[in-house]
Amino acid sequence: MADQQFEIVEFDNLTHRSQVIELWQTVFGYEADHNSPETAIDKKIEMKDHLFFVAQQDGSILGTAMAGYDGHRGWIYSIAVQPAHRKNGIGSKLLVHVETKLIDLGCLKVNLQILEDNSSVRRFYEANGFFVEKRVSMGKKLY
Repeated sequence: MADQQFEIVEFDNLTHRSQVIELWQTVFGYEADHNSPETAIDKKIEMKDHLFFVAQQDGSILGTAMAGYDGHRGWIYSIAVQPAHRKNGIGSKLLVHVETKLIDLGCLKVNLQILEDNSSVRRFYEANGFFVEKRVSMGKKLY
């Protein structure tokens, strides 16, 4: 499969859902119920913000990118690429696609969070222009 021939399109629940769930389970290994792929997809669809994309080739999902924008700051929530298709530019092209969509919305700055010990993901984002900011990330489960 030549990865150069893929296209990036907006996520379609009927067409892409099962493959995205499978990809995210493979890549992210979700364990907490609030992070299940099904819940994340359903919540994102409810937002109707058009910031959820898939890289596809011949009906197969090679990667995904999900982002958000609240009018103040953009967020990259998750970029995932099939393990067999990594190191071919798919993740970077998905990232550029999302950044372009955020710029089109008037977004001036984008943030993301990664696990501190995930060095390969950190290298990916640093290679794409991101840098570590001195911040403390805090969270609270609401239910």
